Formats: sequence, C-alpha cells, structure tokens
Amino acid sequence: MFANYLIGLREGLEASLVVCILIAYLVKTDRRDALKPIWIGIAIAVGLALGFGCALEFGSQELTFEAQEALGGSLSIIAVCLVTWMVFWMRRTARHLKADLHGRLDAALRMGTGALVATAFLAVGREGLETSLFVWTSVRASSDGTEGPLIGVLLGIATAVVLGYLFYRGALRINLAKFFTWTGAMLVVVAAGVLAYGFHDLQEADFLPGLTNKAFDISETIPPDSWYGTLLKGVFNFQPDPTVLQVVVWSLYLVPTLAFFLAPSRPGKDRPKPATPVREEV
Repeated sequence: MFANYLIGLREGLEASLVVCILIAYLVKTDRRDALKPIWIGIAIAVGLALGFGCALEFGSQELTFEAQEALGGSLSIIAVCLVTWMVFWMRRTARHLKADLHGRLDAALRMGTGALVATAFLAVGREGLETSLFVWTSVRASSDGTEGPLIGVLLGIATAVVLGYLFYRGALRINLAKFFTWTGAMLVVVAAGVLAYGFHDLQEADFLPGLTNKAFDISETIPPDSWYGTLLKGVFNFQPDPTVLQVVVWSLYLVPTLAFFLAPSRPGKDRPKPATPVREEV
C-alpha cells in the first residue's frame, strides 16, 4: 500500500504543482479571463487519464489469460521506461519548472483561447497518462486480493491535491529539488519491482522462458500471506520465489539506475540560461 501511496503522491503532486503554477501566474498577472480555458484543458486531461485507466482495467478483462499476462508484462515495461525518464527529467527541471511554465503560458496568452486549453491539457495530460499507466501496472503487480493498493493510490492523490492547494495559498513551502530527488529514488525502487513482475508476466504468457527456473524460494521463511510478507510485497513488490530472470532484470535495472540518479550533478550541467537560484521553493 505504501508503494502505491508514494506513486499517487509523487505523480499527483507533479500535476498539482503544474496546476497551481498556471493558476497563480494568471491571477498574479491579472488575467483571470484566461482561467476558464485553463480549467477546461485540465478537465479534458483528467478525463483522458481516467478513461485510459478504465480502458486498461476493463479492456484487459475480456482477454484470455495468456493475452492478459502478455499485455500486463508489456505495459509494465513501458510504464517503467516512462517513469524512469520522468524522474530523471524532473530531477533536472525541478529548479526551473516555474519559469518554463510561465514562458509557455505567456506564449499561449498571445495566441488565444485554443492555445490556453492546449497548454493546460499538455502540461497536465502527460502526467495523467503516465500516472494511469504506472498506477495500473503497480496495482496489478502488488495486488493481494484486497482494495489496499488502490486505496493507497487514491490517498496519495488526495494528499497531493491538498498539498497543491497549500502551495497555492502560500501556506506550505518545500525545496522541490530535494523533494523530487528523494521521492524519485524511492520510485526507482518501486519501478524495479514492477519491471521484474512484468517480465514474470511475459514468462507466464510463454513469451519468455524460465518460468520454472527459480532463483530461490523462501516462502517458508517469508510466507506471502504473512503481515511482513504482505508489507514487503506492498512496498517493494517482493516475491519470495522469483525466477532467475526476474532477479537478473531487477538487479540490472535497480543498481545502475539508482547510482546514476543519486550521482551528484556536474556543476552547471543542469542550470538553465539565464542561471536560476540553487534553491527554488513553491
């Protein structure tokens, strides 16, 4: 449940920050007339994300078992690729996200209503589609037959909405660079589990060999239905009897990705032009 809460919080907070930056800028520059197109674009983006999530959930139920496993495994790999790109991108851009959005909004204001709708839709829609895909694959990977994973996601999104409102009202300030670095590192750990589970799905669909070739089996030591087994599965997508391929994939993804992500940035490498302050808060 914690891993899914983290996904909902991290992805939801990105979208909330984008929304509050757009709205606050229009209010500050006395362009309240542009708020309606912005909200329309946001509503379309949210609707698209929800529709995409429903299509994944209900559309997959009509497939055969092998097709479901093949779809789930393929989408898990795609979701991990997108999330990995996202955490690295946000780590680079968190310090100047506000300036970038202000620039896009200024250009849209000059072009008219349609451009404002498109700007809000694109800014929020990307986050929404990524969230839907990664949430679906993560909930599928960590599902224990209860509503816990989904509840965790919804609680994370609800927390993100509240935090976004507090940012907008000026009641809360955080260091975005540090926040996205630490949550990004935890998200990489979650993504490693989702990736391993995705490869296991492809093995169950007979797309990949080695389903019966177990790396180890500690089910007696850590029973999957025990409280600590459930906790490990919910947080890390831990499986007590993974295949050799799962362990190899998990290791090859997690170790280098986490090392690159946590490596100090080279001086000036991520600094935009013109230079921005080292610490930016919202």
